[in-house]
Amino acid sequence: MNLAALAPQWAVLLLMALLALAALQDSIQLKISNLICGAVLLLAIVVVVLTGFRLDLWQNFLVFAATLTVGTMLFSAGKLGGGDVKLFACTVFWFDFGGAMWLLLSVAIAGGVLAMFIIALRSFGWSEAMQQRAVILRRKAGIPYGVAIAAGALLTVSTVGPHQPVDPRTNWSAVPGQR
Repeated sequence: MNLAALAPQWAVLLLMALLALAALQDSIQLKISNLICGAVLLLAIVVVVLTGFRLDLWQNFLVFAATLTVGTMLFSAGKLGGGDVKLFACTVFWFDFGGAMWLLLSVAIAGGVLAMFIIALRSFGWSEAMQQRAVILRRKAGIPYGVAIAAGALLTVSTVGPHQPVDPRTNWSAVPGQR
């Protein structure tokens, strides 16, 4: 169930605001608040209630659980931050399999561009005082992947359109000739 496509416009705008807030916090502190992650997930649950529970919601739960499982392993290996894992899992809950694949691809591309930008930015000879103020300028600091997650989600929401309406009596597409 592609919640981003089915959600009221205010909910999608609120999702984007929450992701922008997470990106801002991550770029300043290299941390993402659990409150923001929880709000992203809670907003998805509100959208499910507003749009009606559908059987294809199992896909959302599956991609959420898989993302959280793989993300936790990457966190344990020191490859991703805990806030990044939680934010990505809560964001991927908004999408079904197809949308989740688009999100993963979009976040990977945005993350690559972000990493190259930050590596280039760190190559300048920044003063110690400037590095103390801007954590991302430190050579050994992490990459604020919340920025990539927010950018990837924005791209995914704007490119993954709504599914064809489903006739609840047959669970088939309501558009003639499509199943």
